[in-house]
Amino acid sequence: MLNMLRLPTLDYTDASPNTISAVWAAKLSQIMPRLVPKIRILVGAVIAIGPGKANLLQAIEEHGSISAAARGMGMSYRRAWLLVESANSAFRCPLVETLTGGDGGGGARLTDTGKEVLRRYRAMEAKAARSVAVDLRGFSKLLRRASRR
Repeated sequence: MLNMLRLPTLDYTDASPNTISAVWAAKLSQIMPRLVPKIRILVGAVIAIGPGKANLLQAIEEHGSISAAARGMGMSYRRAWLLVESANSAFRCPLVETLTGGDGGGGARLTDTGKEVLRRYRAMEAKAARSVAVDLRGFSKLLRRASRR
């Protein structure tokens, strides 16, 4: 049955998070447009990283600022800042560093640790999606159709 799905095997070591997510999102939407597994890494009761924080890290990497990333995601700056602080405090090294303002203004960027965390998280998402693809297909037959809002 997995052969029928023709899901690609990727080498995640050099793939960007965008590449990994786009490939798997496209493949998954072909076989199950509504069901997507979500991964959250908990440290005790605290979510060290999950889909929202990963998306925020990716947006910070793309926009170079927390405020621009928040705007692009439709979230308040305060919410984005709290998520960044939470993620930074959950790991041994910060994931995001802020840059002080000057002529060009401030900004933010992912640290090397932040880039590695995001890459590993996206790879885990892809592996999880691949490993449960057949199960989700069967599971989807048990669900009601989602109403479009």
